[in-house]
Amino acid sequence: MRYALTGATGFVGGELARQLVSDGHEVVALVRSPGKAADLEALAVDLVPGDLDDGTALDRLLDGADGLFHVAGWYKLGQRDPTPGQRVNVEGTRHVLEAARRAGTPKVVYTSTLAVNSDTNGRILDETYHYSGPHLSEYDRTKAEAHAVAREFAAAGLPVVIVMPGGIYGPGDTSQVGELIAQVVAGRRVQAPNGGGELVWAHVSDVARGHILAMERGVPGESYMLAGDRGTLADLLERTARIAGTKGPVLVPTALLRAGEKVMAQVSKVVPVPPLYHPETLRSALASYLGTRQKAEHDLGWHARPLDEGLADTVAAIRAG
Repeated sequence: MRYALTGATGFVGGELARQLVSDGHEVVALVRSPGKAADLEALAVDLVPGDLDDGTALDRLLDGADGLFHVAGWYKLGQRDPTPGQRVNVEGTRHVLEAARRAGTPKVVYTSTLAVNSDTNGRILDETYHYSGPHLSEYDRTKAEAHAVAREFAAAGLPVVIVMPGGIYGPGDTSQVGELIAQVVAGRRVQAPNGGGELVWAHVSDVARGHILAMERGVPGESYMLAGDRGTLADLLERTARIAGTKGPVLVPTALLRAGEKVMAQVSKVVPVPPLYHPETLRSALASYLGTRQKAEHDLGWHARPLDEGLADTVAAIRAG
């Protein structure tokens, strides 16, 4: 099969490209900077220069494609300029799906997130749940709007399948979580909320495999939660330290973080605040984003490896350099 891919230079998209090539498929990827896509070239991935708002490039990407994985997205917290979230997550998704409709692409897998449901307050939700209130961050808000765009195209007849990962970890993660894991492996003490919010953590390889299973077995118009093991950020880092034989995180009382969020909400109105201490970062750190993998397991045959197993693989990869 010939599969088109956006976001191939990212964490999940890169792993997805590797798995598709390993499975024997032909892959063509939209990339903003071909010079920074050496890893994809080494895999013999065809590169189409362009961005999500480049209709000509998108038409080239989808020419002759048997399916499209739209993985590209903007994921940042506490940014001084949050406008890229609307441009990339919402308008970018609309541009890509419009191009898929023009091309008559047989099937599309769109990467959403459990964050579209906002703080679940400890409840484990399924795919039937719909949240319509205010969101904790610009990332959550724009991904929720993009999710609605994907559902809109599906309702209009485009064969779109939606996958909804929770927390993602694994080798090659350059996010704040990935940096914290790397620091723990290196023996540094990092800070994490003592308790606070929980996520459902899945290894990046399993999340990528879930995308492929959604392409092969997913029903257009349906959503599937790719939810791994449940745990707080502190749980994740403490497990990492135990596996790596290093010191665990310094636990910060949640009451202190909640007080800090209120203070920073006022400070950020007057002066720029570093992303790590931005109120939306602190809010998100205390939120739960929980969902069930039952539908993905039953309908797609998807499985998430145990968290300790996935973290052992991550620690080994970090130490191997």
